[in-house]
Amino acid sequence: MDLDLALVRAFVATAETLHFGRAAEQLNTSQQALSKRVARLESLLAVRLFERQGGTRLTEAGERFAPAAREALAAGERAIAAALGAGPVVRIDVWGHLFAPMRTVAQAVEALGSVRLEPGPARDWPSVAEALLRGDTDLGFGRVHPLPGGRDKGLAQRLVRLEPVDAVVSADHALAGAAELRPADLRDSTLWCPAELTRLDFLRRFADEFGLTRRQDGPNLGLDHLVQHVRGDATCFTLFPSDAPLPDHADLRSIPLTAPTPLYAWSLAWRESHRHARLDALLRGFTEAGRARRWLDYAPERDWLPDADHAKLAVPVGD
Repeated sequence: MDLDLALVRAFVATAETLHFGRAAEQLNTSQQALSKRVARLESLLAVRLFERQGGTRLTEAGERFAPAAREALAAGERAIAAALGAGPVVRIDVWGHLFAPMRTVAQAVEALGSVRLEPGPARDWPSVAEALLRGDTDLGFGRVHPLPGGRDKGLAQRLVRLEPVDAVVSADHALAGAAELRPADLRDSTLWCPAELTRLDFLRRFADEFGLTRRQDGPNLGLDHLVQHVRGDATCFTLFPSDAPLPDHADLRSIPLTAPTPLYAWSLAWRESHRHARLDALLRGFTEAGRARRWLDYAPERDWLPDADHAKLAVPVGD
C-alpha cells in the first residue's frame, strides 16, 4: 500500500489540534476536504484513527500511528531538500532564552558551515522534551535535567558546554566593589529569579546548595526587564553566564564567582529512535568548537555542578 503524504499531513494536523476546523485552517483547506482525507486514510489502513463522539480524540491505533506519521512527513521534507540539493533542515528548539543559547549553537555551526538550522521557540525543557517525543522537532538545546514521571524516557542527550556564571548586582549593592565572590558571600542578598523558581532547576539547586534562603521570583518578561529589576534593587542579585552579553552595563556589576565556580551545563537532546541525518555532523561541530574554546573544562576542586549534571561528564566528547 502506498502512503499518500497529503493524507498523512491531514492526520497529523488533526492529531495536533484535536479539532477538524482548526486543522483545516492550519492546512488552508476546507473542513469537509480535511475530513475526507482523514476518512480516506482510515479506509486505506482499515482502522479508526479518531473517535469523533463527544469531541475529537485519538484512538489507540491513532496514538500508535502518530509518531511514525510525523517521521514520514519529516522524511518527505528531507527527500525534497536532497533532490533540490539544499540539504536537510534541522529543526532545533532552544530554551533558557535569557541566557542566549543560540550564541553557542552559532559557534558550533560555524565550524561546519553547511548545516541549515530552523530554530523554534520553546518555553522550557519539559515542553521541548514533549516536542521531541512527538516528532515536532529534531533537536533540543539548553540545560537538560531529569523530568518527573519518566517524561524524558526515550530521549538521548550530549553535554556540549560548561559555562561559568557570574553574580550580577547593581552598582549600589553592598558587594558591588568586589573583584570576585564566593557563592556563600551572597547569603545576605536576595536571589532574583526571572520565572517561578520551581521551573528554574539550576537556580533552585544553586540556592539550596549554598544556603541562599532569600529568594524572589517573578514573570519572565525578557532580558531588559531582568536588568532593570537588578539595577533598581540594591539588595538583590541574579546569575548570568559569564560569556553572555548583558544590555547596557551602566549601573550594573558582573562579578565572577569562585571557590567554587558554578557551571551551567548546555546539552543537545534528541529522540533515541530518530537520529537526524545531520546529527553526527552537528555533534562534531560542537566537539570542535568546544575543544578550541575549552567548553568542557571541569575541575571538581574548583567548580560546582548540580548533582543531576554529574552523569553527563561520563560521556566521552568524541562519542
